[in-house]
Amino acid sequence: MVNHLDGIRAVSPRGVEQTTVTTPDTDPAWTAPAVDRVEPDRIAPERVALDQLIDWQRATLLSRCTGLTGEQLVGAACAPSNLTLLGLVRHMTDVERWWFRRHAAGEDLMDLYVTDEWLEADFEDLDADRAPAEIAAYLAELDLARAAVATRQLDDVVPSLGHHPERTRDVRWIYLHMIDEYGRHNGHADLLREAIDGTTGR
Repeated sequence: MVNHLDGIRAVSPRGVEQTTVTTPDTDPAWTAPAVDRVEPDRIAPERVALDQLIDWQRATLLSRCTGLTGEQLVGAACAPSNLTLLGLVRHMTDVERWWFRRHAAGEDLMDLYVTDEWLEADFEDLDADRAPAEIAAYLAELDLARAAVATRQLDDVVPSLGHHPERTRDVRWIYLHMIDEYGRHNGHADLLREAIDGTTGR
């Protein structure tokens, strides 16, 4: 079941400005909010380094959305692909939920967007009017993901769930996998944003 969230006050990830998100009905001039990405430290303990790097990746995805309208966020700018910036945000919302909350913390949750009947709903069930709520849902999920692993150790072993092969992994693997996942999708986001308005950046 898709969870359409409106008017969420989202506590920001590290380096992302706090913002109040409203729907286009109350703010027709809405564009995706700005972010302030904080460079990860180059010398840091392992857990600090992983937390900082994944927050950099999260902020990078948001930065590719900054200043765009809902219509721009749902535009498939690199034909024939159906990838969109809002689709990537929705996808990473469910991926954060899947790995940090369901796997690492063992929470009994459903995906926000994907269903057994519609496995690509995160990328396909798009509506420009829902963009503010879904950006807010992503920010909220990041806070919940951080809280879910706050007391977990990197060496903690967790079981596999759902459609993944039956194998265990540790929390360190989840962090590394998520950094890899963001790296791939942020490359997609770079191309999408450049095709929309020519904006580029690192």
